Amino acid sequence: MNLKTVWNLGIKELRGLWRDPIMLVLIVYAFSLSIWTSSNAAPEALTNAAIGIVDEDQSHLSSRITAAFYAPYFVEPQMMTTTQMDARMDAGLDTFALNIPNDFERDVLAGKSPAIQLNVDATRMSQAFTGSGYIQQIVSAEVSEYVAGYRAETALPVGLALRARYNPSLDPKWFGAISSVIQSITMLSLVLTGAALIREKEHGTVEHLLVMPVTAAEIMLSKIWSMGAVVLIGATFALSVVVQGVMEVPVAGSVPLFLLGALLMVFAMTALGIFMATIAGTMPQFALLMMLVLLPLQVLSGAMTPRDSMPQIIQDIMLAAPNTHFIILSQSILFRGAGFDVVWPQFLALLVIGSGLFWLALRRFRKFLR
Repeated sequence: MNLKTVWNLGIKELRGLWRDPIMLVLIVYAFSLSIWTSSNAAPEALTNAAIGIVDEDQSHLSSRITAAFYAPYFVEPQMMTTTQMDARMDAGLDTFALNIPNDFERDVLAGKSPAIQLNVDATRMSQAFTGSGYIQQIVSAEVSEYVAGYRAETALPVGLALRARYNPSLDPKWFGAISSVIQSITMLSLVLTGAALIREKEHGTVEHLLVMPVTAAEIMLSKIWSMGAVVLIGATFALSVVVQGVMEVPVAGSVPLFLLGALLMVFAMTALGIFMATIAGTMPQFALLMMLVLLPLQVLSGAMTPRDSMPQIIQDIMLAAPNTHFIILSQSILFRGAGFDVVWPQFLALLVIGSGLFWLALRRFRKFLR
């Protein structure tokens, strides 16, 4: 193993990346605009939901219900007829349509249980489920206060002291920003190394490497350190400038400790990227193969949904994936401020999995060079 050769080959990879404008745009986008958009585009809280109201009662109570829908949860309600309600729902203009029937106020005061119809456009999944609960609470609260004749909070027999840890304001942007950085590290580690090897194949420079006094391990290590350095620099910029600076999302733990874990993750994923590139013949084939591999890794590793909500067999299988351990250590460090004494099992797992992937990729790469 000649470290000088590994260094020079890595510099060659960086020069090749510099001459690839598409990859450069992808790197800049993944560690900047992508983080901001992914954490703001699909918030978990209800925001600016479109609602239409059919008020057939035209009473004081129906007016109170109509006035209870205000920003930022809902846009200004659109008053309409039943025919207009169906047309607007079919056109996708309203997410919710509330129909208050005739004699609603009279039936409420008479002690009856009149029904209000709520139509929901369930294709807007991010708002449909949350918004239905909001509307039910709003209508119930307004009716109860109207019947009681005064506005007051219900006295509970038990006092509940709520303390939200790690995210006191319950802002979904905090989780979205950090998760986007984690996903960008995973994706680019895989893409950059795979693209670097396929670039060698398409440009015919693999044959040049075969006549040089270099080994397969030196070639692999040069691609791993060069592309890994790009990913780590981008991750450092994303955390320091985009997440903490622009978005003002605090990081609870040690950023250097997180980057050390990211280094092991990059080592594992770049090895996997080389292995996949030796299987794929062209860049389109590599992209299709990456979709088959990267999507299950992202979905089942706990990045999008908690692992505890998955079947036990899926949890056990995903322990063999580097993403699972990286997400655990990343969330522990950046969200909860955990130290190395807490996340050392994940560091060890990443080291073992990365070494195994490097060995498999090296065997495959040697056959690829013959």
